[in-house]
Amino acid sequence: MTVEMVAPAWMHEQVTAEQYETWTEEQCAGIEIVDGMVLVCPSASKRHNRLARLLANALDAAAGPDWNADTDFDVRLQDVPLNNRRPDVTVYRAETLDVTPTRPEHVLLVVEVVSPGSETTDRIVKTDQYARAGIQFYWRVEQAANGAPLVYTYVLDPATGRYRDSDVFTGVLKVSTPFFVEVDLGLI
Repeated sequence: MTVEMVAPAWMHEQVTAEQYETWTEEQCAGIEIVDGMVLVCPSASKRHNRLARLLANALDAAAGPDWNADTDFDVRLQDVPLNNRRPDVTVYRAETLDVTPTRPEHVLLVVEVVSPGSETTDRIVKTDQYARAGIQFYWRVEQAANGAPLVYTYVLDPATGRYRDSDVFTGVLKVSTPFFVEVDLGLI
């Protein structure tokens, strides 16, 4: 059995930004592109999706007219090799609503909700990629065994180009930067 028989060609050949632009929304759903290679992302749990939606709604309400918060769309980190990530929540400039692709300079904050199988990627790989892209704030949400989410917040240090730890929240997430937002994590 050959590789072509097991997986379609686009899953084992490097994809360019130009090729990706020709794909349909259906082809782009549920994948990320890292170094030009397609990574299939497994479907998230209902708890994961609810948590992402709760945070996106709270951030969107708190962001004011200059920023939008939304879930599940590509952020183009670089063109060559192609790197597209699909954060669980993205806060981006409202004026770029119709701009595609969304680029790091459009983004203020990304949130990743850690799921089984995404631990290393969300804790290490994406942290590094988002920092190198210059995204100012990164939040990582861990789903504890007892069901209470923990939110780790990070702020980009412009001197080092890396994230520095900020605060960790459980119970209630209450921050004043990048804008004031308060979320009862117990609603999950």
